[in-house]
Amino acid sequence: MGIIRLLDEHVANQIAAGEVVERPASVVKELVENAIDAGATAIDVEAEEGGLKLVRVTDNGHGIAPEDMELAFQRHATSKIRSGRDLFRIATLGFRGEALPSIAAVARVTCRSAAGDGGLGVRLDIEGSRIVRREETAASRGTDIAVRDLFFNTPARLKYMRTVQTELGHVCDAVYRQALAHPGIAFTLRHNGQVLLRTPGNGDLRQVVAAIYGTAAARAMVELAGEHPDYAISGLVALPVETRSNRNAVTIAVNGRHVRSPAILQALLDAYHTMLPVNRYPLAVVHLRMDPSLLDVNVHPSKLEVRFSKEAELRAFVEEAVRRALGRQPYIPSGPAAKTAGTSAPEQQRIRFVPQGGAGTGNGWPAAFKEGQAESYPFRKRGDNRPAQEGAIVPERVWRAALEEPAAADAAPAAGAEARSAAFPELHWVGQVHGTYIVAQNESGLFLIDQHAAHERIQYEHFYDLFGRPPEASQELLLPVTLEFPPGEAAVLRARLPVFETVGVYLEEFGASAFIVRSVPHWFPKGEEEALVREMAEWVVAERDVDLAKFREKAAILCACKAAVKANSALSAEAGQRLLERLASCRQPYTCPHGRPIVVSFSRYELDKMFKRVMS
Repeated sequence: MGIIRLLDEHVANQIAAGEVVERPASVVKELVENAIDAGATAIDVEAEEGGLKLVRVTDNGHGIAPEDMELAFQRHATSKIRSGRDLFRIATLGFRGEALPSIAAVARVTCRSAAGDGGLGVRLDIEGSRIVRREETAASRGTDIAVRDLFFNTPARLKYMRTVQTELGHVCDAVYRQALAHPGIAFTLRHNGQVLLRTPGNGDLRQVVAAIYGTAAARAMVELAGEHPDYAISGLVALPVETRSNRNAVTIAVNGRHVRSPAILQALLDAYHTMLPVNRYPLAVVHLRMDPSLLDVNVHPSKLEVRFSKEAELRAFVEEAVRRALGRQPYIPSGPAAKTAGTSAPEQQRIRFVPQGGAGTGNGWPAAFKEGQAESYPFRKRGDNRPAQEGAIVPERVWRAALEEPAAADAAPAAGAEARSAAFPELHWVGQVHGTYIVAQNESGLFLIDQHAAHERIQYEHFYDLFGRPPEASQELLLPVTLEFPPGEAAVLRARLPVFETVGVYLEEFGASAFIVRSVPHWFPKGEEEALVREMAEWVVAERDVDLAKFREKAAILCACKAAVKANSALSAEAGQRLLERLASCRQPYTCPHGRPIVVSFSRYELDKMFKRVMS
């Protein structure tokens, strides 16, 4: 006797529900998507106890016809597609015909719906896939679905639900994503009677962002727009001053469908290249429009994953559009608001400026400059009338780089560089604080510049261009450098030696676990050759797959960091002004290669308010 049996419909629905209905947020997502497909302009979502006790979604869409009520809760029953060919041009959010039967299989569902304006509709009650009541009822146009006691008949699934707050967080996230993807729909979210979200539904995406993330975040975002023969992009992306600790603040919507796309996310992050600090992520809402035939949404029952037929082309388009949007706006953060409480000592006692002329020569560096003569910044206590210490803080080979004219690669920035940095203000040197921060001004206010970050950005763009043509710049070392590594790391390096040649570094094997550095580019920072090659080797060993573009970038960052003027280093007025001018000519003058801000501004109004010249 055979052992294979056909499962009954109820068991099959429960199994299918395991893929579609993972938690209360899944119910919210599916019901809201149905409401959007029904043409709703207002959607109310109500939840109790994180959605486990109740999820209720009410909309003003076209409703369900009385003769379709029972059929809507049958598996694979849908109004969205008619044939297999329709799967290649899906323009709706739902299409599989699995959501409603899956929900009804594991919950107690009450559905009221009216397809007309006559005030009469149909009520249908279902428990565990079994219809227990059907009757006519008073109802306005639209659909009202209440899902109670989720997983009441699958205790194993209910046992592994998280806390109420965790489930509520997922419910909120599901509604937020839909609201951001459809700013033209008015959304309301309530939990245990408390309103958590209300959007106007007027199509203004910035107002939706303000309702979810706050007005400060909404103000820090810039418009995103772009056209392509196959795609259109719109939305909002935040300036680098507004960041998050994870990727959750990135919303990607394709043809109105919220999706998770690693390719689009990576394109977005690449557009913020060197603008974000380590382990920080942007706030962004990206809307993409394309012909439905260019993507496949029939990947998983959750419909969160999609596949693009021209993914590389789309990725490049998104990256360029976001980069262009960010390049049109300056993003110099403002300084902190003035403190109302008194400080422990007057500011004049605690901050010392380096005068414009410098100390010792009247218009430059001290005549008695000696490398390494001073180890710390020369402070003087109040009342100390002795002459300021003569001597520089940093070796001449480092600070003089701020004065030198850029090399050929630096003097000819990439196409579009002028447009990208055009918004950077013209700054004039005033002085220096703590040997670390340059004080500058213009007609709009006061600016503090991190001199190391600024010089690091200048050097990074310089070295990045130079690393684009390393073979012609490579020169042999007079005294080759020997580097030793553990046997495991040496084996990895041995297989990846050609990678170093792409940046002009030539290594030779020297025994079982050692290598000789024969040649490096002649523009490597002097005295730092061994340290740079070792750090590059450590990065190559640590990476699973070495991408040549990333390796070029890493090498440029390492060289820039070694060559940049350090903190606690005095600069003359001439050197400081030259540094500001070279910073203004950078393609991206607002952040260092590690994503830290370079400039902080204080407007005239903020300064006047700090000193109580204005009181409002």
